[in-house]
Amino acid sequence: MTGSLIVGGALMLGLWGKRGDFASALQLAPLWILGLAMLLHLVWLVARSEAWHVCVGAAGGRVSRRRLYRAASIGYLGNLFNGQFGLAVRIAALRRSAPRESPEPSVLIAAELPIVVVEVGLAALTSFTLVGPLGFPWWVPLLCFGLTLGAMAGLARLARDRREGFWQGFAVMRGLQGRSSIVALVVFAVCAQIARNWLVLQAIGVDGSVLDATALLIGVAVIGLLPVGPSVGAAAAVVILGANGVAATAAAGALLTATGALGALCFAAWALVDRLRPSAAPLSASLPS
Repeated sequence: MTGSLIVGGALMLGLWGKRGDFASALQLAPLWILGLAMLLHLVWLVARSEAWHVCVGAAGGRVSRRRLYRAASIGYLGNLFNGQFGLAVRIAALRRSAPRESPEPSVLIAAELPIVVVEVGLAALTSFTLVGPLGFPWWVPLLCFGLTLGAMAGLARLARDRREGFWQGFAVMRGLQGRSSIVALVVFAVCAQIARNWLVLQAIGVDGSVLDATALLIGVAVIGLLPVGPSVGAAAAVVILGANGVAATAAAGALLTATGALGALCFAAWALVDRLRPSAAPLSASLPS
């Protein structure tokens, strides 16, 4: 909470003299673009939920896809504050709704790691997009990618050698099919987020390329590790693309956060409706014909 207030306050202070430009930039994006951005975020939520379903199933879970998606939807609301908090909420929601069918909490934590490693690998592979905006040396992306490949190889080896307790969560890494499924789902989800970033940047009038949209996604992921809350989108946009205009990039980041929050709310609303729907069946069956 404190981190969110500090970052939010710093953004307000930095944008105070440009508040008119910021407000004008917010109004530039057409509603259909914002709707499409929300839809693309929903695509990301579903794809990542499916990746989690694959990992939990490989770890011995017998949770149905619908029940796991419902638990995931609650956790992704928690992601608005912090990714680690969102993961804790997802695990708690799944354990509460399916205590017998879902693995132990430690196994569920481990089952998240294969997804995270693939996401980090993609971020490392595309981290050359940060060389220009942040002035990184050219060899940093190569080093990050090499370390990530080593981590993936180590994870696959641990999955083969250790199969009990916490290590059971890595089971998806044992076979080629499991690894391929996770990589494909994560790549699809990341592409949806990059497209979403690019659309919003173009709608605001920021002269950003697909590479800039990719750099923004990495920035959001890295800054999102800190307890900065909903201000993460605007903060990342200013840090990565501030040279294109602080007010416009902050507005783009704010709209990305807002459409992401709406997408998460829509996902959670579906989960609520889906959870209530089966309870109506016995009632209707008991009514006289």
